[in-house]
Amino acid sequence: MKYNIRGEKVEVTPAIRSYIEEKIGKLDKYFEDASNINANVVIKVRGKEQKIEITVPAMHYTLRSEESHSDLYAAIDLTVDKLERQIRKNKTKINSKIKKNIIQNFEVDLEDNFEEDSKVLKRKKIDMKPMDEEEAIMQMEMLGHSFFVFKNVDTDSICVLYVRKDGNYGIIETR
Repeated sequence: MKYNIRGEKVEVTPAIRSYIEEKIGKLDKYFEDASNINANVVIKVRGKEQKIEITVPAMHYTLRSEESHSDLYAAIDLTVDKLERQIRKNKTKINSKIKKNIIQNFEVDLEDNFEEDSKVLKRKKIDMKPMDEEEAIMQMEMLGHSFFVFKNVDTDSICVLYVRKDGNYGIIETR
């Protein structure tokens, strides 16, 4: 696995880099060809809290986890544990979808574009590949988001999947 580790308001020392690579490296066993996978790690400091975000855009899905803790090493451990739970929880779903060739590549461009006068604070560009509603729900849950934009494989339209207040899901479909 390749690592893209950067710090915001914190210097990424060789010891921190080594610890992160060692911990995330334990996830290699879950991937067929881990050498083609890039793990994006962002370390942030907010007051006394150390926050770490890990995003792993794999071939057929994207894993994402973030945790905050007063100890950076504890935050790293918590985040990697969360990623491993996501993989184990969804492994059978992912494998069955891959076999049916329903899952398509999904990549997130992690470059943030900020403009001083704009009210838009963050932009993400995604390559939208067709998927069914079940795959969109699984992808949204793995990312930990409350909504997810996808191209519906059945209707060939752009849809927004979201979590309703009652815990169920809703879909907004474009024409």
